[in-house]
Amino acid sequence: MKRPAPLARTDGLIALAFAAAYVALLLATAGDLGYARDEGFYFFAADRYGAWFQALLDAPRAALDPHRVDAAWSVNHEHPGLIKSLFALSNLVLQKRLGLFAMEGTSYRFPAMVLSGVGVALVYLWGTQARDRLAGASAAALFAMLPRYFYQAHLACFDAPIVTVWALCAYAYWRSLRDGGALWPVLTGVAFGLALDTKHNSWFLPIVCVSHAAGMALRDRIALRASAARAAPAAAAAASPARPGGARRALAALAAMATIGPLVFYALWPWIWRDTLPRLREYASFHLNHEYYNMEFLGRNYWTPPMPRAYAPVMTAATVPVVTLVLFAAGLCAAARERLLVPLACAAARLAPEGGRLALAAERALAARLRPPADDPGGTALLWFLAIAAVYGAWLSPSTPIFGGTKHWMTAYPFIALFAGAAFSAAVRRARAGLRALLLSRRARAGVAARAAALARGPLVPALLGAAVVAAPIAETLHAHPWALSSYTPLVGGAPGAANLGLNRTFWGYTTGAVVAYLNEHVPPRGTVYIHDTAGPAWEMLLRDGRLREDIRGVGAVAGADFALYHHEKHMLGQAYQAWVAFGTTSPDHIAGPDGVPVILVYRNRAR
Repeated sequence: MKRPAPLARTDGLIALAFAAAYVALLLATAGDLGYARDEGFYFFAADRYGAWFQALLDAPRAALDPHRVDAAWSVNHEHPGLIKSLFALSNLVLQKRLGLFAMEGTSYRFPAMVLSGVGVALVYLWGTQARDRLAGASAAALFAMLPRYFYQAHLACFDAPIVTVWALCAYAYWRSLRDGGALWPVLTGVAFGLALDTKHNSWFLPIVCVSHAAGMALRDRIALRASAARAAPAAAAAASPARPGGARRALAALAAMATIGPLVFYALWPWIWRDTLPRLREYASFHLNHEYYNMEFLGRNYWTPPMPRAYAPVMTAATVPVVTLVLFAAGLCAAARERLLVPLACAAARLAPEGGRLALAAERALAARLRPPADDPGGTALLWFLAIAAVYGAWLSPSTPIFGGTKHWMTAYPFIALFAGAAFSAAVRRARAGLRALLLSRRARAGVAARAAALARGPLVPALLGAAVVAAPIAETLHAHPWALSSYTPLVGGAPGAANLGLNRTFWGYTTGAVVAYLNEHVPPRGTVYIHDTAGPAWEMLLRDGRLREDIRGVGAVAGADFALYHHEKHMLGQAYQAWVAFGTTSPDHIAGPDGVPVILVYRNRAR
């Protein structure tokens, strides 16, 4: 493993540039993205919370009356309040007071965009600290250019924010082990509290951190015993891990998660200020016993258990750019070889018939491999692996609902990108070494050796390789917009191939945003549109934005409507049939979707 250099001021500036560029890109591409069904619910909740915040400023004592608190915060209390509070404050301050956004809906979305930018910056910083700057930069770029994550990063939802806060807690825990002291354990506890108040994905964090702490303690114990068994006492002392108090550091971070985390969670969610335990039980029960929604997978509609265990790995392979997956696999295999396979081989060598010196050498090699190097007291690769394994492990259960698609395991994506970044950095080092050897092998005039070395050390090699690596993810991500939930990688034939395979084309009703121009042009004055899977508040936000003509009315039934939307999902075919019967035609008047794949169809009632 390459010893990383400490962060420099330049790294802070690079991280800030990553964050700012990503937020700017999200803002620039938000204008043609419709509002997802869940966003509509969160708009409504944020407005209620915003009214309470305004009341808190105007009359604090009255606003803190338990009944007024409950009246505001009972809305959408199946989810914690932190991110919706940010939506509310952004709309209240940045839009209603400062008027910063052209569309009001963007003001609700802005906090999630900022947190997504912070997530990209965090991946850069972690990759740079744990490996090197090349690893950090490539990991950040590959993470940012995940088509499904790019879509989620636009939304006034919790799925992109929990990715950032989840990774932040894991990072603070890692810094606690690496650096020691009191600051990072406290920050770990605070970050865990923020994660708890963001989404229930946070429940996996203690599993990851406790498992990691146990693995580190076991590794240290085995290494110490192996050293003591074969070395003289003085040599054993010299060979013992230089990292003091590793177990104490882990315990300090875990203790902070167990104490500070719940306090932050409680303080930031007014709904649980009263009747705390019953309301927490209700919250936990809602998610532990979540109802099942429909989802198409390989041509079959699933809505009750058993769910397909292959869903998460297949959908990951079908939606994450291939180059990212290949680099992730290379990085994971390299880490496994260094941290697992070599120690096992050394242990096996101890059983060789030669015994004696071979066994002693194997024992010492095993101890050296199990003992963390000076630059990795945080057990980086193990933590990254456990973060991925814990998230995907939930999908091994046939009772885990699959209705949300890839968003439910997105908290693993920063760690997939970090492994990929480590592999890219290793590839650049190998390419530089190979180029240097190639140039030096060609005898030429004096000075060629120096020029060859300078060329190999310079920015040309990483620039060319970096461009080759990120080109496809960038192209796929930008091409997928604004149809990201319909986007699939070339591994399955893109969107057309996925449709032929029977993979889900869309959900959440957000693609209404892609047909507003058609509706504005063709719907008659005060005409009606059956909005199908688009939530009422999401439709209203299109009107508030001015994207839809204000006289167009959304209705909840096909009968009597002038137009009918149909968002294609296998279990919703009946909605299309209703339009056929009501309008007397099977031919849509307008079809939209990526690469010729029908995703949203608009039927027109010619009789009106």
